[in-house]
Amino acid sequence: MNYLLFDDNSWDNLLPLTFTRPVSELRIGILTIKEKWEKYLNTECSYITKDYLSEKYKSEIKNDNILINSSFLPNIEIANVIKLLNNSEAIVHQDVLLAIRLDKDSTNDFDFNNSNFQKKETTLKINKINYPWDLFTLNGQELESDFDLIIKNKISQDISKNNNLLFPERIFVEEGASVLFSNLNATNGPIYIGKDTEVMEGSNVRGPFALCEHSALKIGSKIYGPTTIGPHSKVGGEINNSIIIGYSNKAHDGFLGQAVIGEWCNIGADSNNSNLKNNYTDVRMWNYPKQSFIKTGLTFCGLIMGDHSKCGINTMFNTGTVIGVNSNIFGGGYPRNFIPSYSWGGSNQMINYEFNKAIEVAQKVMSRRNIELSEIDIKILKHIYGITEAFRDKQ
Repeated sequence: MNYLLFDDNSWDNLLPLTFTRPVSELRIGILTIKEKWEKYLNTECSYITKDYLSEKYKSEIKNDNILINSSFLPNIEIANVIKLLNNSEAIVHQDVLLAIRLDKDSTNDFDFNNSNFQKKETTLKINKINYPWDLFTLNGQELESDFDLIIKNKISQDISKNNNLLFPERIFVEEGASVLFSNLNATNGPIYIGKDTEVMEGSNVRGPFALCEHSALKIGSKIYGPTTIGPHSKVGGEINNSIIIGYSNKAHDGFLGQAVIGEWCNIGADSNNSNLKNNYTDVRMWNYPKQSFIKTGLTFCGLIMGDHSKCGINTMFNTGTVIGVNSNIFGGGYPRNFIPSYSWGGSNQMINYEFNKAIEVAQKVMSRRNIELSEIDIKILKHIYGITEAFRDKQ
């Protein structure tokens, strides 16, 4: 069977994180959503996403296909039900299309808003990502399920000699990882230390927590779960209930809480985000489809930062701040709660960040990890520059 992960309207609500990727490339728990589906289905999946992303994230359509809504987070029960779909049969969850089986022609003409198909409602429990804050609110559950999925039939590296471990049976350390003179407490959830990672001396980690491959915790890091540090990232200071998707750094002191950080981002030394309003009221966050701030229903809600964005030292972010792609924030005071893509400046003034200059920085940053910014990526970033211009004009 051929499987494709399609983006519905959740893609729009998950901006700015999805400007540069399909929904299924978001990381929650230990794995990306796509990696989860591939493990439960025991096969590779391709994408149905926005046209400007499809050159990088390709569709592979065959004679017989099952299309799965990429904003749903899989489990073994729902995966088994999806495998048994008949042709032109669909599964819906709370009136939202979850999966449908189609032939080649129907797949090419697929529209997730079309209701002209045989459908059945599932009562199985399954989580769905609708907004950026759903990523950190559901991260604990996904860390638990991903941990059990990944460590099955594997043996952990023994790090008990030089570390203080609580609930060690829920701590898993992959080969090539180095953990020295640190405190790891898995009482409240599992701790996963990925391949070729480093936990430096004096780090304090309370699970659930994942440190993905080739990443590092700097000396004296303080980590409160549920937190995920994606691959090729360096973090330090204090982090609480946050996700760094990958290839990003927060290498110094400062607080990051109830946050989602994209790829190729950098958080300057001693930068902090607020995750709680002084009056303890629910936090509102910018929503791209509505072009306004909407209620999150959360008392604790911090920072959302799109790919390639950065902030200088001592930057202060207010509660519920949303930053787009390729923005550079610096200076004193609190910048506004919504910073459009390709913005340059701080609380006093925001100006347009010229596209060519932004690309030059992106190329330098990626080359430090021996990765080239491809022509396809440049085309994607150019498209984002164009479609976000109206937001910058209002600054």
